[in-house]
Amino acid sequence: MSWYVIAVIAYIFLVIVVCFRILYDTDSTSKTFAYLLVAILIPVIGMIIYFAVGGNYRRNKLYSKKIVNDNRLLAEIRNRIVLESEKSWDTGEPEVKSHKKLARLLLNDNSPLSGNNEVKLLLNGENKFPEVIEALKAAQHHIHIEYYIFENDNIGNQVKDILIQKAQAGVQVRFIYDDFGSRSIRHSLVPELVAGGVEAFPFYKIFFVALSNRTNYRNHRKIIVVDGCTGFLGGINISDRYINDKVNQNPVFWRDTHVRINGPGVFYLQYLFICDWNFAANQHLKLVPDFFCTTKSNKGKAIVQIAASGPDSSTPTIKLSLMEVLGMAQEEVLITTPYFIPGETMLDAITMACLSGVKVKLLVPLKSDSFIVNAAARSYYASVLDCGVEIYLYKKGFVHAKTIVADGQLAIIGSANMDHRSFELNFEVNSMIYDSKIAGELKAAFLNDIKDAQLINRAKWKKRTLFKQLPEKLCRLFSPLL
Repeated sequence: MSWYVIAVIAYIFLVIVVCFRILYDTDSTSKTFAYLLVAILIPVIGMIIYFAVGGNYRRNKLYSKKIVNDNRLLAEIRNRIVLESEKSWDTGEPEVKSHKKLARLLLNDNSPLSGNNEVKLLLNGENKFPEVIEALKAAQHHIHIEYYIFENDNIGNQVKDILIQKAQAGVQVRFIYDDFGSRSIRHSLVPELVAGGVEAFPFYKIFFVALSNRTNYRNHRKIIVVDGCTGFLGGINISDRYINDKVNQNPVFWRDTHVRINGPGVFYLQYLFICDWNFAANQHLKLVPDFFCTTKSNKGKAIVQIAASGPDSSTPTIKLSLMEVLGMAQEEVLITTPYFIPGETMLDAITMACLSGVKVKLLVPLKSDSFIVNAAARSYYASVLDCGVEIYLYKKGFVHAKTIVADGQLAIIGSANMDHRSFELNFEVNSMIYDSKIAGELKAAFLNDIKDAQLINRAKWKKRTLFKQLPEKLCRLFSPLL
């Protein structure tokens, strides 16, 4: 028997083994089909792609949130806030009563419903970073900061200098950076931070980017917690590209949204940070009362809940929470997302909302920063247009915000895109703000944004040539991998 025949037999056997692994390890039917196609139709490289991006970490339980087992302090504070959650349901505002099922869903994921928060909407980097710098400079006990992208540029160095100054002044400063998204600072800003007294660790360190499935499970969160009572989260990374001003003169207008929370609503953000810190730093951070805010804000009454999910979650909480929002909506849902690859279940939820009489409006970029992702997203437009969704293509620049407004009562602001990667692969975090005032401000921002957008004409979209639709259909086949 020739070596060629032996090699062919060995390869066929290997493909069969890989296919069985895909069938066993992948829960989604569409994702299973996509991985099987890649493994079978693309010799050798297809299997490499699967092992690089295809492991089911939710099933394999690589990550764990078990960071504070039997900790009396955390249990005491959590129980206190859970009791407040119950009071909010019984005597709370209409915004909570109309979304009680959503609140219960998140409470079952250990996210308390926290009242009396001061919430401030921050549109774009030019409004976010002055607030962040002010909060960092005012820190007295600790600064916890966790980012997907942190760049070595003007704003990155401003934040770095403040972190070092506070660390040298005796403030505890802990910094988690995603080892893929922030790879440019590994050998520049990070050594400076460490030398200045900041504790800094990469999240899930990557040793060989090209073939590592670690690149597939990234920490996409953007979290800052200052002294346990001030928190920031949303879609804006630490980079000059998010700032639209004369100093930076960015070639593309970057439209994004962040939120500042003052009050007990920061509790779960802190909990998430400590989970991620103990994993990234391989430590067991000792909890102290100063880590958690138990005082109510004197300036605000907003009720806040945090939704978070990732490979450490037993369920895709963010995906389920968004489906719940769509299912509970009565009048209107306004969605902004830079990447719209919803998958079949989310597509069904949107369709059901529309067919139930809910007005759904979707704002997406005219041009994405990825041709393949943009093409895959466009393949879904016909389906949602058919059920009555209004789709607006943002033309002023690149819209990177991840927000939802439901019935003028609920505002969702976070890091999660409406795509498979955010629902299943990345570590993400969203804020659920049950407050008509904030929801009204976010709705006003949405209505202002669609002034710079093009409304898709359903009839014209359906008449597009097959030549234009073919690349989109092909890219859609690989949407579970994007």
